[in-house]
Amino acid sequence: RPQCAKPSGGTAPGEHQAMFNAAYQVGGPACTVKTVEKMSGVRMDHYLEVDFKGFEKFVDELGGVDVTTHRAIKDTSSHLSLSAGKHTLKGEQALALVRTRHGVGDGSDLGRIQLQQTFIKALIHRAESIGVVSNPARAYELADTATKTVSADSNLASADKLLGLAKDLKNISPDHMNMITLPVRYDTQDTGRVLPLTQASHQVWQALRHDRPIPKSATDNSVAARTDSPVSTDT
Repeated sequence: RPQCAKPSGGTAPGEHQAMFNAAYQVGGPACTVKTVEKMSGVRMDHYLEVDFKGFEKFVDELGGVDVTTHRAIKDTSSHLSLSAGKHTLKGEQALALVRTRHGVGDGSDLGRIQLQQTFIKALIHRAESIGVVSNPARAYELADTATKTVSADSNLASADKLLGLAKDLKNISPDHMNMITLPVRYDTQDTGRVLPLTQASHQVWQALRHDRPIPKSATDNSVAARTDSPVSTDT
């Protein structure tokens, strides 16, 4: 993690092999962005930050999100209990799904990340199905809700600017989105943590920097690729 300014004042010195989420704890969104840029060599122009309540409200505003579970999921920590099959998740249940980890995969954050990636696709499918972009009034209504439920950098923090972003992305369907987790291995000194696979991570960042497809071989040996998500989009 690079050196970062603290929101309360002062500077947090850089740290070697810091936990990634420590960047947010130390310096908020600005430090998180700076850390991603340091790791990737890719400039981040904007960020969106969604808290729990905002997430619930936005999902409810969409009328829920459709997913299919391939087996039952039960996690007492996130209060999630879903049978196998198709579900329309409203805000509270959707939040429980993207927060759960004990009921999926090996119980680590890697399984939770898979769920979050699948849910993002499902959310975009939902927005497409109700014609958000093709219905200006509905689109503005959702964008206005988003300004009240998410935090963004100053160049993106308005309904008009969020609508502009949505229009720029409207031709990229969820079926053409490929989401991956940074290739990692378990830390032999602490199995509760993971470390990037150096060469494979380099392949990922290089592909993104040059706007090229990420080679499948980059993720083949990652522990994040060992389990399949128990949830898929319901299309």
